[in-house]
Amino acid sequence: MQDTHDLLVRSSTDFPPLRRHATSILQVNLGYLCNLSCVHCHVNAGPTRTELMDRETVDMVLEVIRLRDIQVLDLTGGAPEMNPHFRYLVEQARAMDVEVIDRCNLTILLEPGYEDLPQFLADNRVHVVASLPCYLEENVNAQRGKGVYQGSIEAIRRLNAQGYGSDGLLLDLVYNPTGPTLPPPQAVLEADYKRELDERFGLRFNSLLTITNMPISRFGAVLLAHNQFNDYMQLLRDSFNRDTLPAVMCRATVSVDYQGYLYDCDFNQMLDMPQGHHEGHQHLSSLLKEDIKGEPIYVADHCFGCTAGAGSSCGGSLE
Repeated sequence: MQDTHDLLVRSSTDFPPLRRHATSILQVNLGYLCNLSCVHCHVNAGPTRTELMDRETVDMVLEVIRLRDIQVLDLTGGAPEMNPHFRYLVEQARAMDVEVIDRCNLTILLEPGYEDLPQFLADNRVHVVASLPCYLEENVNAQRGKGVYQGSIEAIRRLNAQGYGSDGLLLDLVYNPTGPTLPPPQAVLEADYKRELDERFGLRFNSLLTITNMPISRFGAVLLAHNQFNDYMQLLRDSFNRDTLPAVMCRATVSVDYQGYLYDCDFNQMLDMPQGHHEGHQHLSSLLKEDIKGEPIYVADHCFGCTAGAGSSCGGSLE
């Protein structure tokens, strides 16, 4: 698989320089193991991956939360639920009254051994952010694999049965374009999703988050294979929106890989761009000593993906 790293991480970039605010969100990648192998996946996750965060690093995450007054623990992967320490981490973080986000692919809730996850998530009032890149079956299966759509619908049904989408339990869905285009307006698409999922299946959710596909890892390789990489990068550059810069997620979020190393965002993690452009990789243990407020953010050409159009972050559109 051809890599876009050298095309994106060059000696210079014309993306504007940025500096960090105080850290309030810890986005922790619990490993690359996943029950799916999605085309748009920027971490190349899949069923054969073996990288998983160990208990010692999980405990360090919890210590950083205590010391740095972290407000949100954002768990991602792979399928974060497949890490054997997932439930321990969730319970300990919730005991500190920290908001926990589970970035869930939905179908994991149907896998043997995970059927009780909806109940666990509800009991701990975990904020579920779930991938459903379209409300149409054909588009979802093309991006995520045959049968994934029906599995996703059943998983939402099980979450709804636990009170998600109402009763104060947050269920947000994530939309990704199926090709090299920008997402449509978030509010308009959210209304379409809510109408279609309610009319067809009687399902409910809280918000739709539109996220621009990053030209890295698996999606980047697809762009290169179809000779679309340069055109897509030009689209991102031409759509640059300076008004999104104050709200980009790297301002207040630190991304932590499964080994405990720090990055300015999840995408930089996949491009092996160390937090703050340091010579070596900073480790989670450094946050035990002090926050990294004010440090420069390591930017490169792929950052135009977060500032194109209405902007994009792990929380959806920035406008």
